[in-house]
Amino acid sequence: MSSPHRLQFPDFCTPRAVLAVLVIVTLTALLLALASAGFGAQFLADLSHNLLLLVWVGLAGAALLCRLRGYIATRSVTAGSVLVLGLVAALIAALSEVAYWLLASEMLNPGNLWGQPPVSHALFVLRNVLMGLVVGSLALRHFYVAQQWRLNVESQARARVNALQARIRPHFLYNSMNTIASLTRSNPLQAEEAVQDLADLFRANLSEKRNLITLKEELEAARIYQRIEQLRLGERLRVRWDVDGLPMRALVPALTVQPLLENAIGHGVENLEDGGEVIVEGGQAEGMVLLRVRNPMPFDNPNARGGHGIALDNIRERLLLLFGTRADVRAGREGDEFVVELRFPETEIMPELAS
Repeated sequence: MSSPHRLQFPDFCTPRAVLAVLVIVTLTALLLALASAGFGAQFLADLSHNLLLLVWVGLAGAALLCRLRGYIATRSVTAGSVLVLGLVAALIAALSEVAYWLLASEMLNPGNLWGQPPVSHALFVLRNVLMGLVVGSLALRHFYVAQQWRLNVESQARARVNALQARIRPHFLYNSMNTIASLTRSNPLQAEEAVQDLADLFRANLSEKRNLITLKEELEAARIYQRIEQLRLGERLRVRWDVDGLPMRALVPALTVQPLLENAIGHGVENLEDGGEVIVEGGQAEGMVLLRVRNPMPFDNPNARGGHGIALDNIRERLLLLFGTRADVRAGREGDEFVVELRFPETEIMPELAS
């Protein structure tokens, strides 16, 4: 997770960021040309001259911030901001010097082919530096506000995870301990295995370091949960795992599959006299992971959400936080089943939120 005391800004090494920089410098050049020449005959000339300088400033600045992003991220917000603005000012000053001598050189700018040289050397450089500092300050302020908003969303999501963990612990722990107590006399070996499963499950779920984990780890935790519930429900609970097509190294938020399995059992199978089958299935296509959890529902309440609301809202929020609009969570009743479908990008690269 990023720190509120460190400056975070976009990765300028990506094509998307470079494109954004080019769009910004083009709009800036357009505004400067309109301010100086309006829509007169000089407009296109001023626009081309502004673009000639600003494109170089934008691309060089993006390359510089790309290389120094890791170092800047270790600085405080104040120190990082001062460092970035200092680098921007120095870069603009250097490029402005180059532009001035290019325009002032009769050999490089014959007949003022590239435009008229500035009247005042110092004023030309100072004006460009000041404009760059103003734009850079506004950009840093935007990045800071966006970072604080994201940290706030993260903290809310983490609080929801903690609440979800707290909700899971009491009733599941009581049921599990009662089951283990009954097994200590009838089947001590099975009771010992259940205790080990319970310890493994709580060790995994209550770890504060669990943010993003592999899909394999999440499915393993869900299977442990199933084994413990199987002891309590016996033949009433049947779970079919059709997950061979899933990319097991793909990253997911911790407590993604297990809460869905818990809801499928607690609000579906347990409400049926003869129990039922929960189906966990999934696959991948075009860089996306598709995961579905299906459980039978009682017929006497066809409009019920099945108690899935808290877990679904939590999972939806965390997937959107990590993957943006590329992630999707759908849930609803289909016939006599309640179906939850998760769709998110397949990635094995740890996003910043996992750090």
